[in-house]
Amino acid sequence: MTSPRWAVEAESTLLDRVVFNDQGLVPAIAQDVTTREVLMMAWMNREALELTLREGRAWYYSRSRQELWRKGDTSGHTQHAQRVRLDCDGDAVLLDVVQVGPACHTGSASCFDAEATGD
Repeated sequence: MTSPRWAVEAESTLLDRVVFNDQGLVPAIAQDVTTREVLMMAWMNREALELTLREGRAWYYSRSRQELWRKGDTSGHTQHAQRVRLDCDGDAVLLDVVQVGPACHTGSASCFDAEATGD
């Protein structure tokens, strides 16, 4: 699976619009590019977003470990970003990804596998 190459101009424009919180982080939602299923939520700092845009592989920031991590480096379950978008306020990132293997560390296809439904 090859990852897309992102234009530097698009990178800087997008990065300049992101509103990071007081810890320098922004929530990032990964969804399947084909099915639109929400796969996971993780945090990104500026460097993680820059690396994602540059490489086309999804990078995140671990708050507990205080370090960057690239999705799939340990598990082999990679995410290849096809499109990166910001919400209207710039304080949330949406990644459209090609997911290879399960997205969740539990082995589930999606981290959003618990649900409650109403009438």
